[in-house]
Amino acid sequence: MQAAALNRLRLCGFTGCFVAVVAAGSVPAIAQTTTQNLAEDTGAPDFFKPPPNMFQALTEYRTAPGSTREVTTETLNLRYDHAFDLPSGWILATRTDLPLLAKNPISASNPNGDYLYGIGDVDAQAALIHNINSRLAFGFGMRLIAPTGDDALGSGKWQVMPIVGARFGLPEISGGSYFEPLLRYDVSVAGDPTKKNISNLQFAPTFNIGLPDKWFITFFPSTDIRINYGDPVTGQTGRLFLPFDFRFGKKLNDNIALSLEIGVPIIKDYPVYDFKTQLRLNITY
Repeated sequence: MQAAALNRLRLCGFTGCFVAVVAAGSVPAIAQTTTQNLAEDTGAPDFFKPPPNMFQALTEYRTAPGSTREVTTETLNLRYDHAFDLPSGWILATRTDLPLLAKNPISASNPNGDYLYGIGDVDAQAALIHNINSRLAFGFGMRLIAPTGDDALGSGKWQVMPIVGARFGLPEISGGSYFEPLLRYDVSVAGDPTKKNISNLQFAPTFNIGLPDKWFITFFPSTDIRINYGDPVTGQTGRLFLPFDFRFGKKLNDNIALSLEIGVPIIKDYPVYDFKTQLRLNITY
């Protein structure tokens, strides 16, 4: 005999999801998908478990080769995510980013290498995600990047970035552990003809380990492995950039997660950065 249907709502962590758990009776497809993710939530970043709403404040410190010296870029990125439940267990996940930059390049207009401040290139992204079961999910999407930054702070190019990836749950390791390969291709399609053309493949073999007390550690959390097919950048001697990149963090409560990411290059024939740190504060609701 079936018990009466019991509904429960819960806000999940870092990039978790808004779940409706139906304890008995007929369970809709989207509820089944999100219910399977509920026990795995440790606050770790997860492309395939978008929250209904998320605000993120990210601060980044990055150094990279310049024409005559190393260039430092400090970024405050403000991000907003919103997810829509679709029929048959699909999810539409949207994202927008507003980067605020401070950068000290040396150029004809900035011969002393003073810090320049302003807005970088903003972007918008949409992705379709389908969780097949508790172990397997896949998704694909597109990001559009607009040349809103000025000459020193932006690329000067309109860019499109197709995205595809999959998720393989690893509960044998621990709850919240997974392997999540993600592939993107960044290509410029219009903009200032005097600026460098952009064409590079970006890859992240993300491996997350859920730890006790809502801690996690993630190896290769960002798509920083890159192969450049576009115009060469300053200091480039080949096509490949291969870093060691990891992130660790903790889900502080049902709505807030904090994490720190560090990246250093192993191979930088295509020099994306010399060093980077990122501190993320995620608020879901």
